[in-house]
Amino acid sequence: MVQQARDHGGGLDAAMAEYGGTRAEWIDLSTGINPCPYPLPEFPPYCWTALPDAKAQEALLQAARGFWAVPPEAAILAAPGVSALIARLPALGAVGAVGLVKPTYNEHEAAFRAQGWAVAKGGAAQVFVHPNNPDGRLFSRAEILQNHAELTILDESFCDTCPARSHMDLALTPGVVILKGLGKFWGLAGVRLGFAIGLPQTIAALADLIGPWAVSGPALHVGALALRDQDWAEQTRARLSADAARLDRMMAKHSRQPPRGSDLFRLYHVQSACDFQRKLAENHIWSRIFPYSDHFLRLGLPGADSDRERLEKVLEGL
Repeated sequence: MVQQARDHGGGLDAAMAEYGGTRAEWIDLSTGINPCPYPLPEFPPYCWTALPDAKAQEALLQAARGFWAVPPEAAILAAPGVSALIARLPALGAVGAVGLVKPTYNEHEAAFRAQGWAVAKGGAAQVFVHPNNPDGRLFSRAEILQNHAELTILDESFCDTCPARSHMDLALTPGVVILKGLGKFWGLAGVRLGFAIGLPQTIAALADLIGPWAVSGPALHVGALALRDQDWAEQTRARLSADAARLDRMMAKHSRQPPRGSDLFRLYHVQSACDFQRKLAENHIWSRIFPYSDHFLRLGLPGADSDRERLEKVLEGL
């Protein structure tokens, strides 16, 4: 079985080393990244040659404010990916205990532990991943407020498939930081573009930790275009919903419980996750399993029709 550090999706190079094949021969379903990404535009030469200017950054932030309906009183910080923000957020509070609703995305715990925090309920910080990764759990406004801490992180990296469930109004609550990004819904993980949203004093402190010129010129350019493209977003939500339902039908005979997850990834309860991953890998299809469960198998969505047909054929034979 391929071992991966810090329990992430991806790791296709290690899978190829164990099961053979070239990258082009594999279908990578180990992440929750949209397999049909936002189309990249042409980039003006200055995107690559000049330091990112204030005008380009302001255009990006205005596009983000409009797309996510950010309250006018809230501030927005653009950063080189949500992970970069997660790594720095613990520094906003005095070291203590952080509450996490497990199982969840492990980078939050890793970031807090790296800066001396313990994990316990009722501490100075609280993290909600909404929808949660890997089970898709959505938290109510009441749940978040009942567990509100001095520093409350609301990671909405997967929430763009269900924008009506966003808790953007909580950006005006003291201590709350809402995280958004272009990696998942837009399928542009390589662009490395994430956002933190909250009260101005909180975001200013985080900006000091991130430093100047954090976002590249190309990321500013494509980010502003993507966040203004509401038509693409609406069409993408419809497609992802249909593709997730189709994947559930493919897995119906294998999953021992109703599927969970979001429209970007599906979580199935199978008899043996390790065996299932191995059988898929022998057919050059990479999936995601978890060290804390013998039964959880997570699949991202296949993009091309040929990938979907190949996956369906393999699943029918298992």
